Amino acid sequence: MPLLNQTALVLIGLLLAAWTVGAGWLVLDARRRARRGEALQRQARRLARMVDESPALPLLVRADGRIEGPARLALWLGFEAMPGYLSELDAGDHGLDEVELARLGDAVRRAQKTGTPFRMALTPRGGSRSLCAQGHLADPQVSPGGAALVWFFDVSESEEELVALRAETRKAKSDFAGLSGLIEAAPLPMWFRGPDLRLRLVNSAYVAAVGAESADQVIAQGIELIEPVEGLSAAQVARQAHSRKVSIERSLLATIKGQRRAVRVTDLPLGDEGVAGYVVDIEEMEELIRQFRRFREAQREMLDTLSAGIAQFDEKRNLVFANQPFLRIFSVPQAWVVDTPPFDRVLDRMRDAGRLPEVRDFPEWRRERQGWFLAREPIEEPWHLSDGTHLRVVGQPMPDGGLLMIFEDRTEQLQLSATRDTLLRTRTATFDNLFESLAVFAPDGRLQLWNRRFAADWGLDEEFLATHPRADVLLSRIADQLKRPAQVGTVAQVIQGATLERKQRSGRLALADGRHLALAGVPLPDGNGLLTVLDITDSQKAEAALRERNAALVEADAVKTRFIANMSYEFRTPLTSIGGFAELLQSGIAGDLTEQQNEYVEAILTSVERLGEQIENVLDLSQSEAGTLPLAQEPVEIFPLLTDVVTERTERLAGAGITLDLRGDRSAGMVTGDARRLRRAFGQLIDNAIAATPEGGRILVEASRKKGGALQVVVSDNGRGMEPAVLARALDGLKVSADGKAVERRQGLGLPLVRQLVEAHGGNLELMSEPGLGTSAIVMLP
Repeated sequence: MPLLNQTALVLIGLLLAAWTVGAGWLVLDARRRARRGEALQRQARRLARMVDESPALPLLVRADGRIEGPARLALWLGFEAMPGYLSELDAGDHGLDEVELARLGDAVRRAQKTGTPFRMALTPRGGSRSLCAQGHLADPQVSPGGAALVWFFDVSESEEELVALRAETRKAKSDFAGLSGLIEAAPLPMWFRGPDLRLRLVNSAYVAAVGAESADQVIAQGIELIEPVEGLSAAQVARQAHSRKVSIERSLLATIKGQRRAVRVTDLPLGDEGVAGYVVDIEEMEELIRQFRRFREAQREMLDTLSAGIAQFDEKRNLVFANQPFLRIFSVPQAWVVDTPPFDRVLDRMRDAGRLPEVRDFPEWRRERQGWFLAREPIEEPWHLSDGTHLRVVGQPMPDGGLLMIFEDRTEQLQLSATRDTLLRTRTATFDNLFESLAVFAPDGRLQLWNRRFAADWGLDEEFLATHPRADVLLSRIADQLKRPAQVGTVAQVIQGATLERKQRSGRLALADGRHLALAGVPLPDGNGLLTVLDITDSQKAEAALRERNAALVEADAVKTRFIANMSYEFRTPLTSIGGFAELLQSGIAGDLTEQQNEYVEAILTSVERLGEQIENVLDLSQSEAGTLPLAQEPVEIFPLLTDVVTERTERLAGAGITLDLRGDRSAGMVTGDARRLRRAFGQLIDNAIAATPEGGRILVEASRKKGGALQVVVSDNGRGMEPAVLARALDGLKVSADGKAVERRQGLGLPLVRQLVEAHGGNLELMSEPGLGTSAIVMLP
């Protein structure tokens, strides 16, 4: 029993030991397995996390339609948890719609059966997410039994980019098409050169400009629009623009459609793609520029002719032009203007020359004038210079930002204005203090001006005249003052003649109070008419008295004339008897006479002759004044007549020690008249010359025929001469004394008779005399 127990105990012990060893091994194996499970779990979690974080999520679709996929994919499809079957992906308001689900199901079944991969785009409901599905037959290690593995990619951002790129592509294509159409339709020749700088594209305007048939011909033949300039072709200029990577613009002449035109050519580099170019026709612009230059030159020439000074500043405030009056007013040399000085320097120079107004703060004053450049309206101000010059200055802002300054010298105008004001005041004072009454009427007949005398003569009050009444209203007020009221029409005619007809008219009126008025209408230069009214009452009375006295004087003169004529005949009868008896005594009828008796008889005959001449002169003068002088009308040769007259006075000339020079010949011609009376006239002139010439003097008698056929006879001497007043008295018959000043009534008739006889023959007598130089008598006969 004990042995059994001991054996049993050993066996039990061995069993327990084996069980303990087995249990330990199992525990160790379990721990090893647990550690391996934990590693697998960690690896699975890592793989699951990697799947969740990957841009593509898998979906396993088994052959029976069951599906397995991550929760993230469920969220992409709009589910909180992944459904069990593929057909359950269509959940109404989320998931895939039936069309897309049908497409996906067909593609999955085709992959399961045939192994055909597929790719499609899916858009779940209720969101803006875009998914891309790529499916293929799953590896048997992943899922045996013909399952399909579908990878889903979230391509929402890529899709937006694709949509934007497509839109930009469409827009770029549209813009390119529009730009191509615009370039093709552009009127400017345009072209494009490739990297080799050969023409690759030209528009229709280019083709038309070079006269080609098509753009292909231009490109194939390389027809250039721009000719080489200074040894550089158009391609070489384009190469320069391409290498420098800057556009090149130049102006030159080119042949456009067979005509030489001024153009502006631009070559524009387009990176490595090539060079674009275009041509702008600037012929019209160049012509406009030339016309503008000619207009500016003509304008400046015209400004030089103005009296006002002109200074023009550009947008940079530099002086670009100044006319001659400006240079003269401000003493500026032309060379200084050529340097285009700035506005500030111009004002400084004016100030240094004393040609600016005196101001306290010159810098501030100058800044204010600089503001004229920014003004919107013209600015005008007066400048009073220290030398008394008054300038009217106008600053005219120009549209281009410049300034035009006008300097008008109004010094003389102001002086004239002051003088005019003085003259107006003087005229008003004179107007009001004239003896005549004056009134000025406008062309419409209204009274404009009047003096106090006018109102007083017609008894009109100032209040009525201040209303400037019309002439008809005024005349109706004064008609009652006339002796005959109907004569008021005379005043109306005088006013009408001066204002409307522009003629001078006059008239006379008699007033009811006995006064007499003289009217005169004078047209004024300003279109008005002046009416003058003069009270001639006293002159009328004096005129009447003078008429009476004149009638008496006329009658007395007629009596005198008749008396002189009768007395001349009465004197001639006894004088003839005296002369006859003296001649008888001289002839010895009464016996021989002694020497002294002969002298007495000669003196008697000389006195009879002189007295007879005086009687003839008196008779001729009286008849000439009465207009009854009988003149013979016969041809008279002047030079022989003058020769006889001079010969008759030879002894007298010799006795006085005077030389007489007779000039002329028979070319002097003839006149029609009375030879006896012409002889008397020329003889009287020579006698006067002999009387006025001292011993040793000289007398000149000259006869000549002037242009026009008139005969001129000049009798001149180098005697004492006469003053103008004495000469006038000599023509009236006064005798001049030896000193040429004192005068007395001469016994003979002298120069008055000569004048009467010359005028009776249709001629005239002119006397010229200078004291100390002599006297000349000029007779002109037709």
